[in-house]
Amino acid sequence: MILFKELTYKNFLSTGANPITIDLNKARSTLIVGTNGTGKSTILDAISFALFNKPHRNVKRGGLVNSVNGKGCEVTIEFDTAGHTWKVLRGIKPNKFEVYQDGNMIDQQSNVRDYQKFLEQNILKLNHKSFHQIVVLGSSSFIPFMQLKAWDRRDVIEDLLDIGVFSKMKTVLKTRNAQAKEWAKNSHIALNNQKDKIEYQKKHITQLEEINEDAKKSFKEEINETQDKIDSLKADLDKYPLGLRGTLNSLRKVREGLNTEKGTHTHSMKELVGKAKFFEVNTACPTCTQEISTDLKTSMLTDVKTQAKQTQEDIDLNKTKYDETIKTLEKVQDQITEMADINSKISTHTATMTKLVNKQVKEVDIDAPVKELADMTYDLIDIQDNLTEAEDQVLYNNIAAEMLKDTGIRTKIIREYLPAMNALINKYLQTLDFFVAFHLNENFEETIKSRHRDEFVYANFSEGEKMRIDLSLLFAWRQIAKMKNSTNTNLLILDETFDSSLDDEGTDNLMKILKTLEKGTNTFIISHKPDVLESKMDQKIQFIKRNNFSAIV
Repeated sequence: MILFKELTYKNFLSTGANPITIDLNKARSTLIVGTNGTGKSTILDAISFALFNKPHRNVKRGGLVNSVNGKGCEVTIEFDTAGHTWKVLRGIKPNKFEVYQDGNMIDQQSNVRDYQKFLEQNILKLNHKSFHQIVVLGSSSFIPFMQLKAWDRRDVIEDLLDIGVFSKMKTVLKTRNAQAKEWAKNSHIALNNQKDKIEYQKKHITQLEEINEDAKKSFKEEINETQDKIDSLKADLDKYPLGLRGTLNSLRKVREGLNTEKGTHTHSMKELVGKAKFFEVNTACPTCTQEISTDLKTSMLTDVKTQAKQTQEDIDLNKTKYDETIKTLEKVQDQITEMADINSKISTHTATMTKLVNKQVKEVDIDAPVKELADMTYDLIDIQDNLTEAEDQVLYNNIAAEMLKDTGIRTKIIREYLPAMNALINKYLQTLDFFVAFHLNENFEETIKSRHRDEFVYANFSEGEKMRIDLSLLFAWRQIAKMKNSTNTNLLILDETFDSSLDDEGTDNLMKILKTLEKGTNTFIISHKPDVLESKMDQKIQFIKRNNFSAIV
């Protein structure tokens, strides 16, 4: 319960620098009177401004400051709730907004909007709209419940039943669900992107592996080609006879022997030629001067010719053998050269083979790409987990949203209280001598039946009848608030209610209701009918204008 205790205001509307203080918990009933413009209804604006930063009437913020003084506008209200004493101070020129708990100002680190939200949701547990439905009934700037839009009616009822939290939860849930859907959407995109990256990385690794395989294949082919060349050269080498070097040496010796033999034969031939010339030229021996006989000369020449012929045959044979030897020698020499060339090539290819065997195949490094792929896979798992979590969150939010629909939990609770609400409304209508059957459905649409079962709506009735309905709803909401302990309060303000549409009988019936209100209710009646109501009130507060400023007598 909120127990309002005291209201003080200065430089507020028509009130000047001398503050006006009103004890909100002094009397069970208080009559507030005064002529027009003296500031009777200012109490409503002051309370509303202090609690909700907006006046009861449609007055701009700047217009709340007393136009004469032009500054120092302050309103203070004190109340008890939840076992603590609270004081709210709000001001304009300079701007002030302070909330005190048990004499200590609470933290003001947050901005003004959050501070106000904290006041309404955590301390008052009451908003501006609901406050006016259970605390105020008046003819000026007040919109009765029955004139509210359907959703505004619902807000009031939800506040009364303390189920407004479900609406807040719905709003929060909507935001969170939007965030979860965005999270899921982004996770989907991230998942697809990661899959594409992994696929690309796999293709990249496959390409690198193919490059390495090609390198290995090329390396192996190079070894095989080199070995084939060596084997082919060795095969060519095997075609040559063995011992060519020995054959060459033998042939060289034969050549030398033939050269020696040729020299011998040439010398012998020269001697024979000399001998033949001697006998041909000389008739006597030059040494002994003995005459050489014709027979001897003929015999000697014949013998020389025979020897010369044999020698010439030997020379010719030697030449033939020599030529053949030289030819064979040259052939063997060529073969040895060819073999040397083959061996040189074999050596070259063998050296190449040795280098190939000893060197490593030059492969592209795939360890780093493989590690990157593993990391990508781990990231994919994380993204998948995020997506699952996001989708689960969306699912849970959808389930919760279904429960928080107007047709969900809130409607079930409202359905439970509707019979009690309708019963209370009809009870107060009867007390006010208005005998109709009033019914609100779960959409807060009214059905009003007369004694003859004719159906009406609120708009069908006279202003006096509408006032009786408004009063009945006000008292019903206060009773419901007390039952739920949601927005229960001691304060009740009726602004010119008795002056407008109630006849004398209605006034008497209303006074009956006020007397039946629970103990601790402090009712303030603003009226122009002091002669009718003063005797029925516990106290009177009279407003006057003093030096053009509102004051209390």
